[in-house]
Amino acid sequence: MNLRISLVLMVLATMFVSCDDTRFFDEYKSVGTAWHKDSVVTFNVRQDDTTHPYNLFVNVRDNDDYKFSNLFLIVAMQQPNGLTHVDTLEYQMANPDGTLMGDGFSSIKENKLYYKEKVRFPLKGEYKFSIRQAVRPTGKVDGVTELEGITEVGLRIESIK
Repeated sequence: MNLRISLVLMVLATMFVSCDDTRFFDEYKSVGTAWHKDSVVTFNVRQDDTTHPYNLFVNVRDNDDYKFSNLFLIVAMQQPNGLTHVDTLEYQMANPDGTLMGDGFSSIKENKLYYKEKVRFPLKGEYKFSIRQAVRPTGKVDGVTELEGITEVGLRIESIK
């Protein structure tokens, strides 16, 4: 009986691990209990494939301490030759009733946010991705110094099959 249970658990674990065959890069970094406006989260990605397209995502883990309905990010992608592309992005993070969007059964939600679709990396080499928060309260010029509720920020790159 124990052998059957062990076998079933092993098969289920293998299924969960092997179902993610599109993942090329997937990494999270902690920003602590609050994401400071000057804190830049960086990811270095080695890319040698210049022919296939990829989808790029910013992943965010947040909790009930997040008090805004949207999230503003400034994301930069630096190519191996130093050319940098910078985007200012806005994502909806809460439903109209104020409940956080995202996946998760507890107070921690995970959001997979589209950054770029069908990207072909033009050069072989190391790409540097930099992400920083740019949230501002409504009607204010100055940004939020300590953005509470965001616990981790990630970058995910998926190959398109």
